[in-house]
Amino acid sequence: MPYNFPLMWRLLVKSIFRSNKTIAPLKMKRLKFLLIFLIIWPPFQLITWFFLFLDEILFPQYHQQKIDKPLFILGNFRSGSTFLHRLMSRDTKMFTSMRTVDIFLMPSITQRKIFKFFSKIDHIFGAPLNKAIKGVDGNSLGKVQIHKISMFEPEEDENVLLHIWSTFFVSFMFPFLEDLPPYIKFDEELAAPEKEKIMKFYRSCVQRHLYAHGGNVHFVSKSPASSAKIRSLMTTFPDARILYLARNPLDMLPSTVSWLSYAWNMFSDTGHKYIYQQQVLDLAKYWYDYPIRVLDQNPSPNHIILNYDDLVRYPEEIIRKIYLNFGYDESTGLKKIIKRAIEETRTYRSDHKYNYEQMGYSRELILNTYKDVFERFNFDRADPEQPTNSDLSAVVFPNQVPPLFSAEGHLADDH
Repeated sequence: MPYNFPLMWRLLVKSIFRSNKTIAPLKMKRLKFLLIFLIIWPPFQLITWFFLFLDEILFPQYHQQKIDKPLFILGNFRSGSTFLHRLMSRDTKMFTSMRTVDIFLMPSITQRKIFKFFSKIDHIFGAPLNKAIKGVDGNSLGKVQIHKISMFEPEEDENVLLHIWSTFFVSFMFPFLEDLPPYIKFDEELAAPEKEKIMKFYRSCVQRHLYAHGGNVHFVSKSPASSAKIRSLMTTFPDARILYLARNPLDMLPSTVSWLSYAWNMFSDTGHKYIYQQQVLDLAKYWYDYPIRVLDQNPSPNHIILNYDDLVRYPEEIIRKIYLNFGYDESTGLKKIIKRAIEETRTYRSDHKYNYEQMGYSRELILNTYKDVFERFNFDRADPEQPTNSDLSAVVFPNQVPPLFSAEGHLADDH
């Protein structure tokens, strides 16, 4: 089992015995979370790994599952990945994605077979269990203030790495960034054996998912955290299609700080509305610079850089050209997702507004920190009149395909 027990142990010890001078002191909220975590997480992981082990006995052929043209949507947080991910996933004849329920409750093939069996029985009796689950889902995950979350919606599959406790996302439960391995600079700073272990497990999860879905569709993943492991993705999935999204830092940064601070405060009483502002500033800078540099150094029709403004202005053209550029056949589901994209980009409004000065930033700091990003994408440098947490973001096609997109990442002059 590639589980990172030493990291979990260190974080637990710090939470219980050495947390007084941290952003997650052992107050009542934190104590309740730790008790619930210790009661639920260990047995939950034992069950999960029992079923993963059963896969090796009952479905060993999943190891031969081919991963054909998988699509990985990368970029900074709050840069349109959720919108584009769920949009592409609607073409179920072409794509499949891990849903929240697949990631957390059914990562194994065996669990999905069992769920499917009981689902059929439930359907015979009018689906009372399904209705109850959806009711609980809406009154729990449906109230999370990040983006629309549901057990039955595609979700960020970086979360599957929680099953080996080897992801930046463990910081949401244990917000001690200084104690984590360098997951946010995965390719360049994480030890090679650790990288190999993590990517091997992730690949096995993708194979399991595809096998459980018949193996005849393309896997599509949304994971901003994978921006730091872009080279590892290229090595692990030689046939990968990589789609990087870029959004104006004046919009992206305050939205990212807001939701990361919200996540870090879910299980801790930090006493601050916004936390780790400098770390988020640096993280976002790296997640612009590093993946774009890698893509520039490895020009390929299988790599695309996308600009948010183009996606919003020309959703139909963008989506059609994604299919064309990446070699995906136009299916009957394409018209449906194009129609949905047009509707959502025209009608989307956010109720969330942010003031980056209240977060400790200035416009000049953001412009200077991300100077190269503003220059490359020609982003508007003016103060946003209505900054939002919109997750419709960012689309640039590489300069090696000039008939489709310009070198700056915008649609070519046919628009």
